[in-house]
Amino acid sequence: MDAEVNVTQYRAIWISDIHLGTRGCKADALLDFLKFTESDYLYLVGDIVDGWRLKRTWFWAQSHNDVVQKLLRKARKGTKVIYVPGNHDEALRDYCDMEFGGITVLDEAVHVTATGKRLLVIHGDQFDGVIRYAKWLAYLGDWAYNVVLAANHWFNAARHKLGFSYWSLSQYLKQRVKNAVEYISNFEDALAEEAKRRNFDGIVCGHIHHAEMRDIQGVLYCNDGDWVESCTALVEHFDGRLEILHWAEIRQLFGWHPARQPVASTANILAR
Repeated sequence: MDAEVNVTQYRAIWISDIHLGTRGCKADALLDFLKFTESDYLYLVGDIVDGWRLKRTWFWAQSHNDVVQKLLRKARKGTKVIYVPGNHDEALRDYCDMEFGGITVLDEAVHVTATGKRLLVIHGDQFDGVIRYAKWLAYLGDWAYNVVLAANHWFNAARHKLGFSYWSLSQYLKQRVKNAVEYISNFEDALAEEAKRRNFDGIVCGHIHHAEMRDIQGVLYCNDGDWVESCTALVEHFDGRLEILHWAEIRQLFGWHPARQPVASTANILAR
């Protein structure tokens, strides 16, 4: 899947939770994804730049700058790029309804699929009780999360040397810890209820770093995941069909797995 392979065209792409400005950001994997995909619409669904982390410690690799330049280049070439800020880049909410380098900043967006379904696009932190009512706890959780990501990096470096594939410690913990599972479920239900209340057919969000697409009481709930662990994106095909892409798994299938990037199993290469 290199130079001889054509770029895949989609009607729309949603990505979120890139967290540029952190060491956990998989910028190289994202650049690879952006290289091999094109779309009419590209939605940046929050936490693209991690302002929280940058306020504490400055980190900005060249690959992070390359991601920004790649997004700007797509906007210049005709892709309609829409940036919906999240809690980590909440400073951009002061600039909603403005345009920068061809990228439009909106508090929320509405996407109409090829089949006429109306999707509300928001980051989702507005429905996170910790963010809304105990932000200090959110900062603490962010610190703990980065500790787990750091441990995950060295753990997988050892696995790679032993010939094993990438395995996400943080994803495993979220799936096994009862409170985390309940939190995700409550979050998904709250987002679906908001979409239903506002007469949308579905909702697209990010925030919780858990890619998912399912029906919740007649509402299509879509979470595009993240680019610090799972390297996932939500895409719309030209016939209106939605699909979650697990990019690290797709690239492993084609033999691309440098040591610094995550490589997951080939199971469920294209979820749903």
